[in-house]
Amino acid sequence: MKENKCYPEKANLKDIMDFYFQMCSLEVNCETVGIMAATLANGGICPITGQQVIDTHSVRDVLSLMHSCGMYDYSGQFAFKVGLPAKSGVSGTTMVVVPNVMGICLWSPPLDSYGNSVRGVQFCEELVRVFNFHHYDNLRHTTQKRDPRRQKYETKGLKIVGLLFSAASGDVTAMRRHYLSGMDMGQSDYDGRTALHLAAAEGHLECVEFLLKVCGVDHKPQDRWGHTPLDEAHAFGHSDVAEFLEKWESMRDEDINTYKDADTQLAPRKLSHTSVQPIVIDKKILD
Repeated sequence: MKENKCYPEKANLKDIMDFYFQMCSLEVNCETVGIMAATLANGGICPITGQQVIDTHSVRDVLSLMHSCGMYDYSGQFAFKVGLPAKSGVSGTTMVVVPNVMGICLWSPPLDSYGNSVRGVQFCEELVRVFNFHHYDNLRHTTQKRDPRRQKYETKGLKIVGLLFSAASGDVTAMRRHYLSGMDMGQSDYDGRTALHLAAAEGHLECVEFLLKVCGVDHKPQDRWGHTPLDEAHAFGHSDVAEFLEKWESMRDEDINTYKDADTQLAPRKLSHTSVQPIVIDKKILD
């Protein structure tokens, strides 16, 4: 390694090897390795004592090395499939770090051809399949994976807030992203205020048209005070939005009446016993 210039020029190779053999002589168990992993996940602060035992820059460098070469020749595939810093050993131990979340120690002696724990690798792959711990899972807006880092209802609440802020600011592009992600564009906040309420109150006609024509949301939802989007448009003096909502409401009412008339005409007639004529069958035909 020194001949290939993997060490600085003035590095003392004897001291480095001495330190390496000291590290190899340490005896640990799953609990102590788990604490080590948790310390790295916690930015160098030991979760047991609360003391800063490793410098934050050193933690970053260690995690970078674990991510790039911690699983022997399988490191590239592990980084691709799992996307977490990890270090395996020939004893069957695997140390996994989920930054800002937790540290894990796995022990299962059967090894694969790379020298990694077979069940340890399988567990890590299953872990990132269920939870969004992969380094690039945050890029998937429509992911269905669980995120234990968020409190209950936080994920849903953030989506609603993002939708409402998009409507209030007139950002049709952001609203289109919400719609394409499969989000319910008619959902409301705690006060029953929908995106249509806010778009109408702020006078964003393009957003109102998008919500009604493309998303097909209810055109007159009521908030906790009984106000509809049309009421909001009138209250804040947005005549163009109010005019559009009034026309939309009248068209919807006409469509409903048309459907009702069609249903009435197509409804089956009730027949009495006297209106039903018995079927007479010629016995000669039967014979």
